[in-house]
Amino acid sequence: MKHTISALVANRSGVLADMAEEFKRRGLNIRSISSGETENPEVSRMVICFESEDGLNGDDTGGVIEAVGRMPFVIQVDDLSRREFVDRELVLMKIQRDGESLSQLMQILEVFRAGVVGLGERSITIELSGDSERVEGLIRMLSPFGILSMARTGKIALKRGDE
Repeated sequence: MKHTISALVANRSGVLADMAEEFKRRGLNIRSISSGETENPEVSRMVICFESEDGLNGDDTGGVIEAVGRMPFVIQVDDLSRREFVDRELVLMKIQRDGESLSQLMQILEVFRAGVVGLGERSITIELSGDSERVEGLIRMLSPFGILSMARTGKIALKRGDE
């Protein structure tokens, strides 16, 4: 099962490593981890996406969330998997192109509202921001052209509404 947690943490060295170590100790694979300053430069928000084989209330999932909440540098932790949230991811891709494929590539980019950030004689570099499904969809559509290189930020997320 896929899980997304959001943690407000002290913005200091070693926090990311300690957080990742807790997941490693429990044998949980982190699929994506993002961290950055909040409106308060002394606080960072970490968004961690991971998968577990247990249900939402299973020992591994509940245990890691409780353990994260007890870490001395953690201010607040939320299991976003239990609530509505908004998520985004950024992807940059360099795609192989020739004169004949440019028109078809541009049509695909227009459908996904992706932007061109670089154009070479044999490649096109694009960017897209969106939810994970949108990013995955663009990757599937561009794979036949030949993805030369790709970088993804990982998911960032916030709870919806006034919470």
